[in-house]
Amino acid sequence: MDEQGLKDAAIFLMSLGEQEAAEVFKHFSPKEVQKLGETIARMRTVSKGEVDEIVQRFTDVAAAQSLLVSDTSNYVRSVLKLALGDDKAALLIDRILQGGDVSGIESLKWMDPLSVAELLRNEHPQIVAAILVHLDADQASGILSHLTDRQRSEILLRIATLEGIQPTALKDLNEVLFKVLAGGDKIRKSSLGGVKSAAEIINLLGGGMDAVVLDNIRNFDVDLAQKIMDKMFVFDDVMKLDDRSIQTVLREVASETLVIALKAAQPELREKFLGNMSTRAADALREDLESRGPIRLSEVEAQQKEILKTVRRLADEGQIALSGGGDDAFV
Repeated sequence: MDEQGLKDAAIFLMSLGEQEAAEVFKHFSPKEVQKLGETIARMRTVSKGEVDEIVQRFTDVAAAQSLLVSDTSNYVRSVLKLALGDDKAALLIDRILQGGDVSGIESLKWMDPLSVAELLRNEHPQIVAAILVHLDADQASGILSHLTDRQRSEILLRIATLEGIQPTALKDLNEVLFKVLAGGDKIRKSSLGGVKSAAEIINLLGGGMDAVVLDNIRNFDVDLAQKIMDKMFVFDDVMKLDDRSIQTVLREVASETLVIALKAAQPELREKFLGNMSTRAADALREDLESRGPIRLSEVEAQQKEILKTVRRLADEGQIALSGGGDDAFV
């Protein structure tokens, strides 16, 4: 959801009142709750005309899209199988309709990385790896940043070599989490982990931790380290995107995020972005970059990570194509 969409959703929720808005929030993911909460917190005044317009627009869309499905589970199965075929839809259906098998892990998504790191600090690396592949890459990298170099390397090595997770592999966490598994050995093995998962997490580590982890993995397995590097996509790799992809990314990135991210970027990368903006927007960005005072490197890296997350989301949605460090392309 872009900034305008967040603002519209926030205004609509505020128009509902506290009780009704709370019921709607129950259906959002942790990230959605955080983004909407931050948007609402930044708001001060909204005109009545703006509220009326957004409510009317929602009413029109809802009226056009209203559905009545008596058996939603069968509906989901049918739609996904028709769209993806039996084999491709099977895993996704399991994760949607049998979400209880990782209820304890799902609860971790609402916790801050430091708290999760403290919770998992003394667990076996294989167990931690099995948990982190269920989380978003940015949260997983945040958790790893609070562990030791040795723990990070061991965990990411195991993530990179995971070929799937059997439900029984999660049972050891029952004493730490609420309930990790429901359904026993009958639940399908999940295709989580692997080189791409490890690369996505390492991408977001930053602060030199990424290089240390890769060095440690390289000492264990040179070929595996190279495979991970081939799948990594760092901020400088944005240069490899074509102009249409850059324009797509620019529509999703806030101007403040872009200014800070480009503050320490190579001149060629700055021009890549500026060349895909309107003359007026490019001039405004150049002026902002020149007038902006010193910015902490950690803040620059944080905003670059935000852009990278946007790039990966757009790639996952099929809107742009990425090219990693090697010759292979992945989306």
